[in-house]
Amino acid sequence: MFRLTTAETTGLRSQFATSNWSASRGGRRYLPYAITDDMIIYVVRAFLRLRELLVSNRELSRRFAQLEARLDKKLTYHDEAIAAILSAIRQLMNPPATRRRPIGFTANLDDTK
Repeated sequence: MFRLTTAETTGLRSQFATSNWSASRGGRRYLPYAITDDMIIYVVRAFLRLRELLVSNRELSRRFAQLEARLDKKLTYHDEAIAAILSAIRQLMNPPATRRRPIGFTANLDDTK
């Protein structure tokens, strides 16, 4: 993009029949900018690529949501399995107290059998 010269601006004014008003009466205050045809092609290509990226991002977003749903389902199953394993480990770490038999011969005098 580049700024036009005064001569180029005058040429545009006569070519497109633009007004010759001064800046104080509502005319142009600054020289206009211009862009070449090659640059216009690059800009159009950039917008087309941007549109392609947006469409592919929608597809990618949809696939990501599907993957996330599957992972949530698997994680729920795995969370339950991990909780069961931890519960079993806790039971192994704290076994119930067993009643030990005393060493030697003991007679149970309270039993009437």
